[in-house]
Amino acid sequence: MTKLILSTGNIVSGGHSIVRKPGASNLELINSLKVSFQDAQLDYADEIENLNVIGTTKTTTMTNGTSNGVHEATNGDSNTTSPVTGPLYWTARDQKNKTIFVPRIDWETAALSEERSQYDITVKIFFLSTTTPDVSRRAQYTTEAMELVLKELGGIPDIDLLVVSFPNMSFEGDCEWEADKLNASQGDDETEIATWQAAVEELHCQGLVKRLGISEFGTQKLERFIKRVAIPPAVDQINLKNCCNVPPPLATLAKEQNVELLVHSDCTDILPEGTLRELLGPQGAGLLADPATGSGGLTGNLTPQWVIKYTAVVKNRGVIENKGYFAGAELN
Repeated sequence: MTKLILSTGNIVSGGHSIVRKPGASNLELINSLKVSFQDAQLDYADEIENLNVIGTTKTTTMTNGTSNGVHEATNGDSNTTSPVTGPLYWTARDQKNKTIFVPRIDWETAALSEERSQYDITVKIFFLSTTTPDVSRRAQYTTEAMELVLKELGGIPDIDLLVVSFPNMSFEGDCEWEADKLNASQGDDETEIATWQAAVEELHCQGLVKRLGISEFGTQKLERFIKRVAIPPAVDQINLKNCCNVPPPLATLAKEQNVELLVHSDCTDILPEGTLRELLGPQGAGLLADPATGSGGLTGNLTPQWVIKYTAVVKNRGVIENKGYFAGAELN
């Protein structure tokens, strides 16, 4: 089994971006990953070409057992050399943890430009329907994803808000009343509550997250949820794309329970399995082997597991300085 960690890097281009109503998050993620892969392939292709011209090999510098990604390092040695060839030249391989970073990440440049206190940092993790609702694995995904975000933002100690998106949830109907009624029977209360207790509340207790939130919880779902968790959500994100207004019962409950209702337009099924295979396949990034011949890349069953989205907004200027995604997948 090999883990894949996909990343977009900072998708805010041309300097700071004015905060505006977000677009379809699925398209933003997919297009940003495509650009990230293409840029990495071009950047590192020049490096490979230069090395090949002088007819040499590249020495790999290891940090915590991870190679710089030009080629696979072995046994954690600090001065391993090998030819710079193959389709994975633009990725990084962590042999110890059996993980491939797609593309490789330059952690040395990861940082915010101002002090942590100057930012509102919101993170949203999506648990995907392609994986079994195993609570312990979700806890592992959450910890891993949060560590990546904190590192990407320069090793910051905490974030302001973590929102959790569970699979098979929506807020759709001919009107807000119907949407609220349909929402009441969606998802799985037991696994959602168990995940919250094991994976999310723990981060709050550790001081890594200041506030917690959920997504797509209507009146009945939210009421049941609040009654059974130790740390209730401070935020509930609702997608009103296919609805008109916030249902009055939900607005009343949120006011009584001090839950802030926020409108969003994220896609719950943010990274379908077929989409991921297309992104990484022969017609995409070329990381996966041609299914017809089995040659030219990695082989195996590919399963997306989670996606995490992060946004760092400069408080006193209302601009987005850093925004991006990580996604985790498994190749068996």
